[in-house]
Amino acid sequence: MGAEQAEAEVKSRQSRIFGFYGRFMDVVPYLTLAISVCLSSLITEMPPADRTATAVLSAAAALWVYFGFTRMSAEPQVPLARMTVYFAGLTVLGFTLMRFDMLFFVFVITGFFHAGLLRPLWMVVVGIGATSLVVNSTVTDEPSAEGIAVYAVIVCIQTVAISLGFVMNDRMERLRAQREEAFAAREAAMEENAGLHMQLMTQAREAGVLDERQRMAREIHDTVAQGLAGIIAQLRAVDAAADEAQRRRHLDSAVELARESLAEARRTVRAIGPATLEEAQLPEALAEVAAKWSAAQGVPVEVVTTGDARPMHPEVEVTLLRVAQEALTNAAKHAGAGRVGITLSYMEDELALDVRDDGSGFAPGRTAAGAKGGYGLPAMRQRVGRIAGSLSVESEPGRGTVVSAIVPALAAVPDGG
Repeated sequence: MGAEQAEAEVKSRQSRIFGFYGRFMDVVPYLTLAISVCLSSLITEMPPADRTATAVLSAAAALWVYFGFTRMSAEPQVPLARMTVYFAGLTVLGFTLMRFDMLFFVFVITGFFHAGLLRPLWMVVVGIGATSLVVNSTVTDEPSAEGIAVYAVIVCIQTVAISLGFVMNDRMERLRAQREEAFAAREAAMEENAGLHMQLMTQAREAGVLDERQRMAREIHDTVAQGLAGIIAQLRAVDAAADEAQRRRHLDSAVELARESLAEARRTVRAIGPATLEEAQLPEALAEVAAKWSAAQGVPVEVVTTGDARPMHPEVEVTLLRVAQEALTNAAKHAGAGRVGITLSYMEDELALDVRDDGSGFAPGRTAAGAKGGYGLPAMRQRVGRIAGSLSVESEPGRGTVVSAIVPALAAVPDGG
């Protein structure tokens, strides 16, 4: 989000700069002409005929700028030929006005700005050179070898210096255009990546349905079905029992097996879908799961959420909740932990879940895959991997365990989207 705001701020600043420069280009010819006319009227004394000619030429210059530039600049695409004709006429009018009064060099300076409107770049240099020739033409009013040399040096230095400025500006403009293209390409890649992730979520959901069916079949076979078979065996043993004590023992065993099978059946049903996520976001669901586990096990659990919590794709939230549930189950069954910590971290492109306990730990490389009836670390990795995530386990005997899952931060899709 920060990168997008920075990019928007840069574009806004550039837009303001270009807007100001465009308005300046529109105003500068009229401003320089007005200054030249005022200076000429206040400072220069000339015959009435010359004064009239100067006024007529000044009016003609204003009209030339209006019809040749101001109105033309409002068009979306100005032909290069028309801009070249306009610039040539501007230069000629400026040169003619300077023949009457050299103070009109202020108006001719407009050519240094408007030369940048010419293309290609060599024409910009030619336009700057022509403007420099006219602006400095008063140097050669009294021709001499020294005066011509000074004139040539001034024109060359001025042309080169101003042209370099335009060349640098042109390169900066190209770099800006390339940067914008790179930004656009990055945004397109991010959109494409988001689309691929959504496709991955769909595939993961379809694959998850089959995996969940297979897992539930194993769960039912390993727990409920075996429990029912045990109950039947105990009930049959009642008929074969010789005395009341044996019959009572077999009946008690059948009742105990029934209770265990019922508990396993309820646990399997709860595993179909996390009801906590239907009423709360992932942080609240994690806190609820942790609180229930803590109350049942008598072990304190600290849940911490970092970053900007926001609704995620259901497959992402279900995956992380299942990882947390299995990590807590393992901590209760195997770790003998005295304290557990859960950290949920919202980042720009990823979501991370860490479950830490201070239990007995184990050697991850020696752990048997798929404990009896359990979800197991391999299955956790498989589930996280289906949504392009990764799962790691850090543990040592006697040093506790850390289960870490990192998945893409895919936002929830609106109901109507």
